[in-house]
Amino acid sequence: MEIRLKIWRQKNAHTKGKFETHHLKEVSPEMSFLEMLDYLNTQLIEQGKEPVTFEHDCREGICGSCGLYINGRPHGPMQHTTTCELHMREFKDGDTIVVEPWRASAFPIIKDLVVDRSSFERIIHAGGFVNINAGCAPESNSTPVNKIISDRAFDAAVCIGCGACVAACKNSSAMLFAAAKVSQYALLPQGKVEAAERVQKMVKKMDEEGFGFCSNTYGCEFDCPKGISVDFIAQMNREFFSAKVCKPKAE
Repeated sequence: MEIRLKIWRQKNAHTKGKFETHHLKEVSPEMSFLEMLDYLNTQLIEQGKEPVTFEHDCREGICGSCGLYINGRPHGPMQHTTTCELHMREFKDGDTIVVEPWRASAFPIIKDLVVDRSSFERIIHAGGFVNINAGCAPESNSTPVNKIISDRAFDAAVCIGCGACVAACKNSSAMLFAAAKVSQYALLPQGKVEAAERVQKMVKKMDEEGFGFCSNTYGCEFDCPKGISVDFIAQMNREFFSAKVCKPKAE
């Protein structure tokens, strides 16, 4: 198949970017989207041109590093799919494909299609921990957890921190990401010791990083490659409200 790529090129966060157009022939429908970009870069290198910079790691839909804006949607046209899991068979011969990086002030562009998502890490560091005894591994059944609760916590923990929720939101909100990280701890008994402190610190850091408010359009849930529900945002709001109302008088 033959495709026309309009791909974003930008030297760094402080320079003006632009779209470059490339025509690719003999693209296999079985190529993943990232393999197609590898194919493009091979041709650019052979022509003595600078290859397109994009981020990737596991290429198995686990690490969350491959996020791209493809034809106006985070990770492309398929639902519950990361960019690395997207294949060229989802496009037609002769298609024009527009590829951009995430667009959010909290995700400054490093180069071309790569953005700095370390703001997510700082939200985690602000309060994403669990107070446990770091000695020998405890007996697996020493802390019984209800199956429904453990499944719910796992549903939150599958967040890979790719940033698609931010890219999908018109306000560049990180509420779904923060809510997933807050909920995965708050739901389990091991995470309840610091629950009130954790949610307040993580929400505060999220605001400091420059993410916007929740737009309530559910775009984050729709474009999340792991299908994380906006119900977790309600869970985080309850945790936050409870922490504020029940704050100890000594504070």
